[in-house]
Amino acid sequence: MNALSKQVRIVEVGARDGLQNEPGEVPTAVKLGLIERLADAGLRHIEATAFVSPKWVPQMADQDAVMRGVPRRAGLRYSALTPNLKGFQAALAAGADEVAVFGAASEAFTQKNINCSIAESLTRFEDVVAAAKMHGIPVRCYISCALGCPYQGEVSPQAVAEVAAAVYQMGCHEIALSDTIGVGTPEKTKRMIEAVLKVVPVEKLAAHYHDTYAQALANVYASLQMGISTFDASVAGLGGCPYAAGAAGNVASEDLIYLLHGLGIETGVDLDALVHAGDYICSTIGRPTRSRVAQALSKKRSKA
Repeated sequence: MNALSKQVRIVEVGARDGLQNEPGEVPTAVKLGLIERLADAGLRHIEATAFVSPKWVPQMADQDAVMRGVPRRAGLRYSALTPNLKGFQAALAAGADEVAVFGAASEAFTQKNINCSIAESLTRFEDVVAAAKMHGIPVRCYISCALGCPYQGEVSPQAVAEVAAAVYQMGCHEIALSDTIGVGTPEKTKRMIEAVLKVVPVEKLAAHYHDTYAQALANVYASLQMGISTFDASVAGLGGCPYAAGAAGNVASEDLIYLLHGLGIETGVDLDALVHAGDYICSTIGRPTRSRVAQALSKKRSKA
């Protein structure tokens, strides 16, 4: 077990992962308003959009306008999901600083969703990694179902490690171990990370935990103990997995920041400003925040 890192980097995924499954159209101006507020709160890595087919993800149809419209500031990195070469080229033209691809550690999940094996799925984004390397653009890789699959159930730590080793060797600079359906628990999380650490250096790893069973923060703490210092989060806990009934969004950014600050870990994020960003998007799309910290602070403010 490692000493906890004194500094943690947050990758804010609310504008993409948090909004992509919203049924009603979220206007481009609203997305940009959210991103600006997240930047104002001190977040320095924001996943802004996804360069995917609007046919499959209608919410991301304004991908180009969003990426071109984000506020550019020193030290602020914007990334975009780009599952294929066409998406990468569009993201590059729009000004993305980093791109992300995604694989899965579950054969059942891969077959069900893209009708191929894990090995075949990995070859599909080799072109993206090669093109990104030519342009000096870092590539992040999400490994879905790292702690469980909606179709096959258990996923072995070794299966996660094998995919992680493959994408690391391919050239991905960061690998986000993702509990896509939020079924992980701390000991299971530690066993998974332990297996991955045998093939990938800890500084190349990030953690992406959904909160379906209210275990995300516990899994974050377990990951901190294993030496991980980069975590994904979604403002107001927005999002969810379309493949698992009842799956919640990513761990709420506000709750994650409260935990980290309570541990004396630096994040560079202003919690009050982050709560205001969450209030903005929730009031705009008509959803209550899933962040317990935001709820508590809101009640505290109303009584003041």
